[in-house]
Amino acid sequence: MNAIQTLQRLGQGLWLDNITRSLLTSGTLASYIRDLGVTGLTSNPTIFEQAIGVGDSYDASIRVLDKAGLAHEDLFFELALEDLSQAADLFRPHFDTTDGVDGWVSLEVSPLLARDTARSIQAGKRLHAKAERANLFIKIPGTAEGLESIEQLIFDGVPVNVTLLFSSEQVAAAAESYMCAIERRLEAGRDARVASVASLFVSRWDVAVREQVASPLHSRLGIAIAMRAYKTHCDLLSSPRWQRLASAGARPQRLLWASAGTKDPAAPDTLYVQALAAPGTIIALPEKTLLAFADHGKIERGLPPDGGYAEVVIAEFRREGVDDAVLAARLQREGVEAFATSWQALLARIGEKCTAPSSLPAPKNQQ
Repeated sequence: MNAIQTLQRLGQGLWLDNITRSLLTSGTLASYIRDLGVTGLTSNPTIFEQAIGVGDSYDASIRVLDKAGLAHEDLFFELALEDLSQAADLFRPHFDTTDGVDGWVSLEVSPLLARDTARSIQAGKRLHAKAERANLFIKIPGTAEGLESIEQLIFDGVPVNVTLLFSSEQVAAAAESYMCAIERRLEAGRDARVASVASLFVSRWDVAVREQVASPLHSRLGIAIAMRAYKTHCDLLSSPRWQRLASAGARPQRLLWASAGTKDPAAPDTLYVQALAAPGTIIALPEKTLLAFADHGKIERGLPPDGGYAEVVIAEFRREGVDDAVLAARLQREGVEAFATSWQALLARIGEKCTAPSSLPAPKNQQ
Protein backbone atom coordinates (compact mmCIF):
# COMPACT_ATOMS: atom_id res chain seq x y z
CA MET A 1 0.00 0.00 0.00
CA ASN A 2 1.44 3.39 -0.97
CA ALA A 3 1.28 6.56 1.13
CA ILE A 4 -1.72 8.02 -0.72
CA GLN A 5 -3.68 4.82 -0.23
CA THR A 6 -2.77 4.93 3.46
CA LEU A 7 -4.20 8.45 3.73
CA GLN A 8 -7.36 7.33 1.95
CA ARG A 9 -7.84 4.40 4.31
CA LEU A 10 -7.17 6.67 7.28
CA GLY A 11 -9.94 8.99 6.12
CA GLN A 12 -7.93 12.13 5.36
CA GLY A 13 -8.83 14.23 2.32
CA LEU A 14 -5.97 15.15 -0.04
CA TRP A 15 -6.46 18.54 -1.70
CA LEU A 16 -4.39 20.46 -4.19
CA ASP A 17 -3.36 23.91 -2.98
CA ASN A 18 -3.28 25.45 -6.45
CA ILE A 19 -5.38 26.40 -9.47
CA THR A 20 -4.33 27.58 -12.91
CA ARG A 21 -6.08 27.51 -16.24
CA SER A 22 -3.36 25.29 -17.67
CA LEU A 23 -3.97 22.70 -14.94
CA LEU A 24 -7.50 22.42 -16.31
CA THR A 25 -6.87 22.66 -20.05
CA SER A 26 -3.91 20.27 -20.02
CA GLY A 27 -5.83 17.56 -18.17
CA THR A 28 -3.32 17.66 -15.31
CA LEU A 29 -5.92 18.23 -12.61
CA ALA A 30 -8.01 15.36 -13.98
CA SER A 31 -4.93 13.12 -13.83
CA TYR A 32 -4.22 14.16 -10.23
CA ILE A 33 -7.78 13.17 -9.32
CA ARG A 34 -7.55 9.88 -11.20
CA ASP A 35 -3.99 8.82 -10.40
CA LEU A 36 -3.02 10.58 -7.15
CA GLY A 37 -6.28 10.50 -5.21
CA VAL A 38 -6.75 14.28 -5.02
CA THR A 39 -10.22 14.91 -3.59
CA GLY A 40 -10.49 18.70 -3.53
CA LEU A 41 -8.80 21.99 -4.27
CA THR A 42 -8.27 25.37 -2.66
CA SER A 43 -7.23 28.78 -3.96
CA ASN A 44 -6.25 32.15 -2.53
CA PRO A 45 -5.29 35.60 -3.87
CA THR A 46 -1.59 34.75 -4.00
CA ILE A 47 -2.26 31.62 -6.06
CA PHE A 48 -4.37 33.53 -8.56
CA GLU A 49 -1.94 36.44 -8.70
CA GLN A 50 0.82 34.03 -9.72
CA ALA A 51 -1.43 32.11 -12.13
CA ILE A 52 -2.69 35.18 -13.98
CA GLY A 53 0.61 37.06 -13.88
CA VAL A 54 2.68 34.31 -15.52
CA GLY A 55 2.15 33.43 -19.16
CA ASP A 56 -0.77 34.30 -21.41
CA SER A 57 -3.38 31.63 -20.64
CA TYR A 58 -5.80 34.22 -19.26
CA ASP A 59 -5.06 37.04 -21.70
CA ALA A 60 -7.81 36.37 -24.25
CA SER A 61 -10.47 36.10 -21.55
CA ILE A 62 -9.20 39.27 -19.89
CA ARG A 63 -9.52 41.22 -23.14
CA VAL A 64 -13.06 39.96 -23.75
CA LEU A 65 -14.19 40.83 -20.22
CA ASP A 66 -12.44 44.19 -20.35
CA LYS A 67 -14.26 45.07 -23.58
CA ALA A 68 -17.51 44.17 -21.82
CA GLY A 69 -16.77 47.00 -19.38
CA LEU A 70 -16.10 44.99 -16.23
CA ALA A 71 -14.17 46.59 -13.40
CA HIS A 72 -10.93 44.79 -12.63
CA GLU A 73 -12.25 43.14 -9.44
CA ASP A 74 -15.38 41.89 -11.20
CA LEU A 75 -13.24 40.74 -14.11
CA PHE A 76 -11.08 38.69 -11.75
CA PHE A 77 -14.04 36.94 -10.17
CA GLU A 78 -15.33 36.01 -13.63
CA LEU A 79 -11.96 34.40 -14.39
CA ALA A 80 -11.78 32.67 -11.01
CA LEU A 81 -15.31 31.35 -11.20
CA GLU A 82 -14.70 29.99 -14.68
CA ASP A 83 -11.68 28.03 -13.41
CA LEU A 84 -13.25 26.91 -10.15
CA SER A 85 -16.53 25.91 -11.77
CA GLN A 86 -14.62 23.59 -14.11
CA ALA A 87 -12.64 22.22 -11.17
CA ALA A 88 -15.84 21.75 -9.14
CA ASP A 89 -17.32 19.74 -11.98
CA LEU A 90 -14.25 17.46 -12.00
CA PHE A 91 -14.66 16.86 -8.27
CA ARG A 92 -18.44 16.49 -8.40
CA PRO A 93 -18.41 12.66 -8.73
CA HIS A 94 -16.41 12.43 -5.50
CA PHE A 95 -18.69 14.99 -3.86
CA ASP A 96 -21.70 12.86 -4.77
CA THR A 97 -20.05 9.57 -3.75
CA THR A 98 -19.15 10.94 -0.30
CA ASP A 99 -22.56 12.61 0.11
CA GLY A 100 -20.95 16.05 0.23
CA VAL A 101 -18.22 15.26 2.74
CA ASP A 102 -15.41 15.77 0.20
CA GLY A 103 -14.94 16.91 -3.39
CA TRP A 104 -14.85 20.67 -2.74
CA VAL A 105 -13.17 23.73 -4.26
CA SER A 106 -12.70 27.09 -2.53
CA LEU A 107 -12.94 30.74 -3.57
CA GLU A 108 -11.89 33.60 -1.31
CA VAL A 109 -13.74 36.90 -1.07
CA SER A 110 -11.65 40.03 -1.53
CA PRO A 111 -9.06 40.14 1.29
CA LEU A 112 -9.76 43.87 1.55
CA LEU A 113 -13.01 42.83 3.28
CA ALA A 114 -11.26 40.95 6.11
CA ARG A 115 -12.38 43.59 8.64
CA ASP A 116 -15.73 44.34 7.03
CA THR A 117 -18.44 41.98 8.25
CA ALA A 118 -21.40 43.28 6.27
CA ARG A 119 -19.63 43.43 2.91
CA SER A 120 -18.03 40.00 3.44
CA ILE A 121 -21.50 38.52 3.93
CA GLN A 122 -22.79 40.24 0.80
CA ALA A 123 -19.80 39.14 -1.27
CA GLY A 124 -19.92 35.56 -0.01
CA LYS A 125 -23.60 35.14 -0.83
CA ARG A 126 -23.20 36.77 -4.25
CA LEU A 127 -20.20 34.66 -5.29
CA HIS A 128 -21.69 31.39 -4.12
CA ALA A 129 -24.95 32.06 -5.94
CA LYS A 130 -23.09 33.10 -9.10
CA ALA A 131 -20.99 29.93 -9.12
CA GLU A 132 -24.07 27.68 -9.09
CA ARG A 133 -21.95 24.82 -7.73
CA ALA A 134 -23.00 22.93 -4.59
CA ASN A 135 -19.37 21.94 -3.92
CA LEU A 136 -17.84 25.42 -3.76
CA PHE A 137 -16.69 26.84 -0.43
CA ILE A 138 -16.49 30.57 0.16
CA LYS A 139 -13.30 31.42 2.03
CA ILE A 140 -13.50 33.96 4.85
CA PRO A 141 -10.56 34.82 7.15
CA GLY A 142 -11.07 33.85 10.79
CA THR A 143 -10.56 37.39 12.08
CA ALA A 144 -12.94 38.77 14.73
CA GLU A 145 -14.99 40.47 12.03
CA GLY A 146 -14.73 37.44 9.78
CA LEU A 147 -16.18 35.16 12.46
CA GLU A 148 -19.38 37.21 12.44
CA SER A 149 -19.54 36.87 8.64
CA ILE A 150 -18.93 33.13 8.88
CA GLU A 151 -21.79 32.58 11.32
CA GLN A 152 -24.24 34.53 9.18
CA LEU A 153 -23.17 32.91 5.90
CA ILE A 154 -23.52 29.41 7.34
CA PHE A 155 -26.89 30.34 8.81
CA ASP A 156 -27.87 31.47 5.31
CA GLY A 157 -26.76 28.10 3.90
CA VAL A 158 -23.46 29.17 2.30
CA PRO A 159 -20.62 26.62 2.82
CA VAL A 160 -17.57 28.33 4.32
CA ASN A 161 -13.85 27.58 4.42
CA VAL A 162 -12.53 29.52 7.42
CA THR A 163 -9.03 30.56 6.41
CA LEU A 164 -5.97 32.11 8.09
CA LEU A 165 -6.24 30.24 11.39
CA PHE A 166 -3.02 29.84 13.37
CA SER A 167 -3.86 28.43 16.80
CA SER A 168 -6.14 26.10 18.71
CA GLU A 169 -7.91 29.16 20.12
CA GLN A 170 -8.62 30.47 16.62
CA VAL A 171 -9.80 27.00 15.55
CA ALA A 172 -12.12 26.91 18.57
CA ALA A 173 -13.48 30.36 17.68
CA ALA A 174 -14.20 29.20 14.12
CA ALA A 175 -15.98 26.14 15.52
CA GLU A 176 -18.03 28.36 17.81
CA SER A 177 -19.21 30.43 14.85
CA TYR A 178 -20.08 27.25 12.99
CA MET A 179 -22.00 25.69 15.86
CA CYS A 180 -23.87 28.89 16.64
CA ALA A 181 -24.97 29.08 13.00
CA ILE A 182 -26.17 25.46 13.01
CA GLU A 183 -28.03 25.99 16.28
CA ARG A 184 -29.74 29.02 14.80
CA ARG A 185 -30.67 27.02 11.71
CA LEU A 186 -32.24 24.30 13.83
CA GLU A 187 -34.18 26.86 15.84
CA ALA A 188 -35.46 28.31 12.55
CA GLY A 189 -36.53 24.85 11.33
CA ARG A 190 -33.77 24.63 8.70
CA ASP A 191 -31.54 21.75 7.63
CA ALA A 192 -28.53 21.28 9.93
CA ARG A 193 -26.30 20.20 7.06
CA VAL A 194 -24.18 23.12 5.88
CA ALA A 195 -20.55 22.21 5.23
CA SER A 196 -17.54 24.03 6.62
CA VAL A 197 -13.80 23.53 7.04
CA ALA A 198 -11.36 25.33 9.33
CA SER A 199 -7.93 25.89 7.74
CA LEU A 200 -4.96 25.95 10.12
CA PHE A 201 -1.76 27.30 8.56
CA VAL A 202 1.24 25.22 9.61
CA SER A 203 4.57 26.01 7.94
CA ARG A 204 4.34 29.76 8.54
CA TRP A 205 5.04 29.07 12.22
CA ASP A 206 8.38 27.53 11.40
CA VAL A 207 9.31 30.28 8.97
CA ALA A 208 8.48 32.90 11.62
CA VAL A 209 10.74 31.47 14.34
CA ARG A 210 13.57 30.07 12.23
CA GLU A 211 16.00 32.92 12.97
CA GLN A 212 14.99 33.03 16.64
CA VAL A 213 15.67 29.46 17.77
CA ALA A 214 18.52 26.96 17.59
CA SER A 215 18.66 24.57 14.64
CA PRO A 216 17.47 21.50 16.63
CA LEU A 217 14.13 23.31 17.00
CA HIS A 218 13.74 24.12 13.32
CA SER A 219 10.57 22.83 11.61
CA ARG A 220 9.05 21.57 14.89
CA LEU A 221 6.73 24.32 16.10
CA GLY A 222 4.19 24.19 13.27
CA ILE A 223 3.55 20.49 13.81
CA ALA A 224 3.21 20.96 17.58
CA ILE A 225 0.69 23.77 17.07
CA ALA A 226 -1.25 21.53 14.67
CA MET A 227 -1.22 18.66 17.17
CA ARG A 228 -2.61 20.96 19.85
CA ALA A 229 -5.32 22.18 17.45
CA TYR A 230 -6.22 18.59 16.60
CA LYS A 231 -6.74 17.85 20.32
CA THR A 232 -9.03 20.90 20.55
CA HIS A 233 -10.92 19.62 17.52
CA CYS A 234 -11.29 16.09 18.92
CA ASP A 235 -12.36 17.39 22.34
CA LEU A 236 -15.03 19.51 20.67
CA LEU A 237 -16.40 16.55 18.71
CA SER A 238 -16.81 14.58 21.94
CA SER A 239 -18.56 17.44 23.76
CA PRO A 240 -22.26 17.15 24.68
CA ARG A 241 -22.99 20.32 22.70
CA TRP A 242 -21.63 18.86 19.48
CA GLN A 243 -23.24 15.49 20.10
CA ARG A 244 -26.63 17.21 20.26
CA LEU A 245 -25.98 18.92 16.93
CA ALA A 246 -24.72 15.70 15.36
CA SER A 247 -27.86 13.87 16.48
CA ALA A 248 -29.87 16.58 14.70
CA GLY A 249 -28.02 15.85 11.43
CA ALA A 250 -25.10 18.30 11.59
CA ARG A 251 -21.70 17.28 10.24
CA PRO A 252 -18.36 18.25 11.78
CA GLN A 253 -16.52 21.31 10.61
CA ARG A 254 -13.49 19.51 9.18
CA LEU A 255 -9.99 20.60 10.14
CA LEU A 256 -7.79 21.40 7.13
CA TRP A 257 -3.99 21.62 7.27
CA ALA A 258 -2.97 24.55 5.07
CA SER A 259 0.49 25.93 4.26
CA ALA A 260 1.74 22.34 4.27
CA GLY A 261 4.64 22.68 1.83
CA THR A 262 8.11 22.45 3.39
CA LYS A 263 9.88 25.83 3.41
CA ASP A 264 13.13 24.69 5.08
CA PRO A 265 15.55 23.17 2.52
CA ALA A 266 17.14 21.14 5.33
CA ALA A 267 13.85 19.44 6.23
CA PRO A 268 12.17 16.54 4.39
CA ASP A 269 10.06 17.72 1.47
CA THR A 270 7.08 15.72 2.77
CA LEU A 271 7.53 16.75 6.42
CA TYR A 272 4.08 18.13 7.18
CA VAL A 273 1.97 15.70 5.19
CA GLN A 274 3.68 12.76 6.88
CA ALA A 275 3.33 14.28 10.35
CA LEU A 276 -0.30 15.42 10.09
CA ALA A 277 -2.15 12.31 8.94
CA ALA A 278 -5.43 12.19 10.87
CA PRO A 279 -8.90 10.79 10.21
CA GLY A 280 -11.64 13.23 9.31
CA THR A 281 -9.17 15.99 8.37
CA ILE A 282 -7.89 17.42 5.08
CA ILE A 283 -4.39 18.33 3.97
CA ALA A 284 -3.90 20.82 1.11
CA LEU A 285 -0.61 20.45 -0.75
CA PRO A 286 1.15 22.53 -3.39
CA GLU A 287 1.93 20.57 -6.54
CA LYS A 288 5.60 20.08 -5.70
CA THR A 289 4.75 18.52 -2.33
CA LEU A 290 1.92 16.43 -3.78
CA LEU A 291 4.24 14.90 -6.37
CA ALA A 292 6.99 14.32 -3.80
CA PHE A 293 4.54 12.59 -1.47
CA ALA A 294 3.24 10.39 -4.27
CA ASP A 295 6.82 9.46 -5.15
CA HIS A 296 8.39 8.74 -1.77
CA GLY A 297 6.04 9.71 1.04
CA LYS A 298 5.43 7.44 4.02
CA ILE A 299 2.80 7.45 6.75
CA GLU A 300 3.96 5.72 9.91
CA ARG A 301 1.25 6.78 12.36
CA GLY A 302 -1.76 9.05 12.71
CA LEU A 303 -2.03 12.09 14.96
CA PRO A 304 -2.92 11.26 18.58
CA PRO A 305 -6.28 12.80 19.62
CA ASP A 306 -4.83 13.74 23.02
CA GLY A 307 -2.26 16.16 21.57
CA GLY A 308 0.69 13.83 22.07
CA TYR A 309 3.93 15.68 22.80
CA ALA A 310 2.65 19.07 21.55
CA GLU A 311 2.82 20.88 24.90
CA VAL A 312 6.34 19.62 25.60
CA VAL A 313 7.57 21.05 22.28
CA ILE A 314 5.70 24.33 22.70
CA ALA A 315 7.24 24.70 26.17
CA GLU A 316 10.70 24.35 24.61
CA PHE A 317 9.94 27.27 22.30
CA ARG A 318 8.65 29.34 25.19
CA ARG A 319 11.96 28.86 26.95
CA GLU A 320 13.56 30.26 23.78
CA GLY A 321 11.39 33.38 24.10
CA VAL A 322 8.58 32.44 21.66
CA ASP A 323 5.17 33.54 22.90
CA ASP A 324 2.84 31.35 20.85
CA ALA A 325 -0.30 33.36 21.67
CA VAL A 326 1.29 36.63 20.55
CA LEU A 327 2.79 34.98 17.48
CA ALA A 328 -0.54 33.44 16.47
CA ALA A 329 -2.18 36.88 16.47
CA ARG A 330 0.74 38.33 14.53
CA LEU A 331 0.68 35.56 11.93
CA GLN A 332 -3.03 36.03 11.32
CA ARG A 333 -2.59 39.78 10.95
CA GLU A 334 0.36 39.31 8.58
CA GLY A 335 -1.61 36.72 6.63
CA VAL A 336 -4.43 39.17 6.04
CA GLU A 337 -1.93 41.83 4.98
CA ALA A 338 -0.07 39.44 2.65
CA PHE A 339 -3.27 38.41 0.87
CA ALA A 340 -4.28 42.06 0.55
CA THR A 341 -0.89 42.80 -1.04
CA SER A 342 -1.34 39.90 -3.46
CA TRP A 343 -4.85 41.15 -4.24
CA GLN A 344 -3.58 44.61 -5.17
CA ALA A 345 -0.83 43.06 -7.29
CA LEU A 346 -3.39 40.79 -8.96
CA LEU A 347 -5.66 43.70 -9.90
CA ALA A 348 -2.67 45.70 -11.12
CA ARG A 349 -1.58 42.78 -13.30
CA ILE A 350 -5.06 42.49 -14.77
CA GLY A 351 -4.97 46.21 -15.49
CA GLU A 352 -1.67 45.81 -17.33
CA LYS A 353 -3.04 42.96 -19.42
CA CYS A 354 -6.13 45.02 -20.29
CA THR A 355 -3.98 47.74 -21.81
CA ALA A 356 -1.27 45.54 -23.34
CA PRO A 357 -1.41 45.07 -27.12
CA SER A 358 -2.69 41.67 -28.18
CA SER A 359 -0.08 39.14 -29.26
CA LEU A 360 -2.67 37.39 -31.43
CA PRO A 361 -2.69 38.11 -35.17
CA ALA A 362 -5.35 40.56 -36.30
CA PRO A 363 -8.30 38.92 -38.02
CA LYS A 364 -8.32 39.15 -41.82
CA ASN A 365 -10.89 41.39 -43.47
CA GLN A 366 -13.87 39.52 -44.78
CA GLN A 367 -14.52 40.02 -48.51
